Amino acid sequence: MAIGNYKKILDRLPQGVFVFDRKLRVKFTNAAFRRSFSGEAKLQGTLAQVLGCKEQGVCGMGAACGYCAFLRVMQASVAERCEQSETIHTTVNHGDHTDKISMRIRVLPIDEKGKLFLGLTDGTYHTEIEKEMLSAQQMQRRLLPAGKSMGGVNYAYMYIPRFGVGGDLPEVYELQGQTYGVLSDVSGKGISAGMLAAFLKAAFDKKQPNLAVALSNLNEKFSELNQDERSYITVSAVRIDKREGVLRYSVAGHNVPILLKNSFGINEIEAPAPPISNWMPGYVYKENEMPFEAGDVLVMLTDGVTECVNSVGEQFGIERVESVLMQSHGAEDFIGKLKSALKVFSGGEYSDDITAVAFDL
Repeated sequence: MAIGNYKKILDRLPQGVFVFDRKLRVKFTNAAFRRSFSGEAKLQGTLAQVLGCKEQGVCGMGAACGYCAFLRVMQASVAERCEQSETIHTTVNHGDHTDKISMRIRVLPIDEKGKLFLGLTDGTYHTEIEKEMLSAQQMQRRLLPAGKSMGGVNYAYMYIPRFGVGGDLPEVYELQGQTYGVLSDVSGKGISAGMLAAFLKAAFDKKQPNLAVALSNLNEKFSELNQDERSYITVSAVRIDKREGVLRYSVAGHNVPILLKNSFGINEIEAPAPPISNWMPGYVYKENEMPFEAGDVLVMLTDGVTECVNSVGEQFGIERVESVLMQSHGAEDFIGKLKSALKVFSGGEYSDDITAVAFDL
């Protein structure tokens, strides 16, 4: 078999592979190895070149070279002419940022004379996944609300994904002089949930002033995805009309009520309706309304808040949320106190995405 064919086979391996000689000159690196390091990584060359190292001067002679785990294990294998294996911790350059990663490296002689050595980096594949997860996290963060005020209404929110990528999505925007708030919770967790959240971001019509129509249209678009019955999206949506002093809302399967704190206490606003799903094709949602007064505080939250559990399995519950709200002076104060209360209650360990949005009316 030609050498070129061997290289093609090695390039298809998920593990990183590199070959070097006794002078530590790298003769070959496969695609997985190069992808896991700097975009400046070379097919061959010095160790610094294939790792994308920024150390100045001759490779192996720089001030930081004594700390290079790759260099250390390669030197040991050459010196003893035998297999060396070690879990190393290193920093990888990706151009605009660096990652600290852990991987297991094996180095062994290819021939009896010790002229060539083979290096294998178990964990390079996982590093690729981590890089993709980092990109997904950065993309999802760009979907979050940007400011603290919209349409003359101050708001605050908390967003704590269970994994790096979450299934909750808070939205705040302005349309025709009114402030809109949309809080959704997609089924599942992690990457699959993040993909559904991205669909929601693109499919929800923010140019439609009537929330019920927007949810009904979203339900139709969701049916086009042909998801099974385990996939669904719960949504609570509000529009705040400060001029008329009216709060309009529509809910799709969101099992946590909207809370409105006013001079009389707290109203739990519920509107039973199925989630966005394939369960009830063609379902038509409704928009309801209620008055509010200056000084009222509106809260929307996902079930990750109320179903947050402590060490003995007790849930945080809606009563604790309302207690925090009663002790709060405005939206930002409520979000800060709720975050602290959840952390103390659960010890900082969450079993679901945690999201809440509060508005100063």
